Amino acid sequence: MNPFKKSFTSFPEARHHLIIYIEMIILTFLLVSLFFISPSGRFSFPVVNQEEKASSSEAKKYIKWVDFDVSAKAMQEAFRYDVNTCQSEVHLNWVDLLAYLGARYGGDFSRYSSKDLDSLAEQLLSGKTMEELTCKMKYYNYYREAYGAVLDGLVGQYEIQIPSANAPLYATPDLLPDGSVNPDKVWVTKYGLKGYSPIAKGFPYNDFDDFGTARSYGFKRQHLGHDMMGQVGTPVIAVESGYVEAIGWNQYGGWRLGIRSFDGKRYYYYAHLRKNYPYHKSLKQGSIVNAGDVIGYLGRTGYSRTENTNNINQPHLHFGLQLIFDESQKEGNNEIWVDCYELTKFLSMNRSETVKNQETKEYSRVYGMRDPAIPENFVAPPPLPEKEQ
Repeated sequence: MNPFKKSFTSFPEARHHLIIYIEMIILTFLLVSLFFISPSGRFSFPVVNQEEKASSSEAKKYIKWVDFDVSAKAMQEAFRYDVNTCQSEVHLNWVDLLAYLGARYGGDFSRYSSKDLDSLAEQLLSGKTMEELTCKMKYYNYYREAYGAVLDGLVGQYEIQIPSANAPLYATPDLLPDGSVNPDKVWVTKYGLKGYSPIAKGFPYNDFDDFGTARSYGFKRQHLGHDMMGQVGTPVIAVESGYVEAIGWNQYGGWRLGIRSFDGKRYYYYAHLRKNYPYHKSLKQGSIVNAGDVIGYLGRTGYSRTENTNNINQPHLHFGLQLIFDESQKEGNNEIWVDCYELTKFLSMNRSETVKNQETKEYSRVYGMRDPAIPENFVAPPPLPEKEQ
């Protein structure tokens, strides 16, 4: 007879305790598997259907929480490394740099030091790879995907018009509609910041970090955007190239626009636009916009079920950014809205210059842009039903 089997069966109480212990381990594993735990320790709960089973969409693995705490200073300095090395043998990607620091700081950029960024850049320029430097960083891949969802569309190569007086030798002439050469502008290819501030150049605004503050209209909720206070009629600018996914009225945002990035990861939300004339006249559902285009005008509409109502006390642009790792998040229980305060400070480096047509009273950008991120023959997908925001 097996001596272990004999001794084990000789102690029914010990066997009973072992069975309970195994059951507890299994139960703990099942409970933990119901949650997604982000590196910052936050939990996300899966969507449950009427049969109390996780939905098929939620069974996929995708990010369900992002704390975007990167400072404007860190973005500016990482961006400079990216631009300064864009033609070098080793090109430093600014999002890679920030993701490394995010993993090192646990997402807390109050710990940011320029020396840390400089040290990282020095190691990469000396021949080390990011794979080597992050091989023991448990959450680097998480931060790279999360920060990339926010920032990947903002830096790259593009074509832009500039004044002829500043034209370099490699500039391309700008042709007028009749085929003649424009004496005032030329086209150049650049690499750099191709994302824009939501507020046009030359128009004053003020703001503060108000993400997460309380809102009470309709129901008690958090403010999931960034308010930029300005004058009624201030031109509102497309931050990134994309297509119009939502346009029209909702009771919280008033006249609002929703613009989706072409990679599908970002949904830019512009709300409380001007009464009577909220949008640039060229826009409709599915319209393609270039980063830097005028898309609408700052106002104070909203907080009413009646269209075209001014119920916002102070004119401002509500600017929101939703991250979408899975389409179920667009109008689901795992929506991710990020704090844009530091991001708008960073984007203030690039403000679109506009001019007003005195006959139509419509603003348009002064210098055109051609963005290679815009797909050829693009057709916008049908919009999803949108929740009130």
